[in-house]
Amino acid sequence: MDVVELQWVGFLALFFGTLFILGEMFVNMRGIFGVLGLGFITVYFTVYTETNSVLLMFIIYFLGILLIIIDGKVLNDGTLATIGLVLMIVAVALPQPDFANGLYAVISIVIGAFSSLAFLKVFKRRQMWTKIALMDQLTNEQGYSSLSKEYEALLGEEGVALTDFRPSGTIEVNKKHYSAVSGGRWIKKGTPIKVVAVDGTSVRIEELKED
Repeated sequence: MDVVELQWVGFLALFFGTLFILGEMFVNMRGIFGVLGLGFITVYFTVYTETNSVLLMFIIYFLGILLIIIDGKVLNDGTLATIGLVLMIVAVALPQPDFANGLYAVISIVIGAFSSLAFLKVFKRRQMWTKIALMDQLTNEQGYSSLSKEYEALLGEEGVALTDFRPSGTIEVNKKHYSAVSGGRWIKKGTPIKVVAVDGTSVRIEELKED
C-alpha cells in the first residue's frame, strides 16, 4: 500500500470517527453513533499516529470533545466548543510526519464536523444544543402568545421605577414587576413613569411629567 492510499484510508477513518462522535452529541442515538465514532478514531490513532504519542494525542482529542459537551450543556455560547474543535484538529495534525498528511487530517476532521450537522435534519435532537442553535420557537402552545399580549397591554400604562435606570431597570405597573429601558435617560428610583413603547417583551419608558 503506497502513501497516497494510506492517506485516504486515514482520511476516511478520521472523517467517520468525527462524524459519528459529534453526531452522537447533536442527536439522541442511544450511544450507537458514539461506539461507531470511537471505533474509527481508535483505528486512526492506532494506525496513523506515531506509537510514542498515541496516548497523548488521544487525550487531547477527547479533551476537545469534552469541552464541546460542556459548552452544549452549560454555557451555550460557542466559546468552549470552538476551543474543543481546535484541540481536536491539533491532536490529529501534529503527529503527522509531513504537512500533506497533516493537511489531510485537518480537512477530514473539519468536513466530518460539518457533515455531522446533517443528522439534525433526520434524527431527534438533543435538548442541550437548543440555546446555541436558537431552535426554540415562540408558539402559542408554549404560552408566548399570552405573554406577548400581556406586554402589549402595558402600552400607555403608568407606574413607578423600582430601581435607578442607567438606562435599564425594573418598573412596577399594575402591581407587577417588569424589566424596562429608559431610552438612554437616567431615571431615579421612585420616579413615576409611563410606558411609551412595547416591542415583544421589550418595554421602553419615560419619566411621567405633571401637566
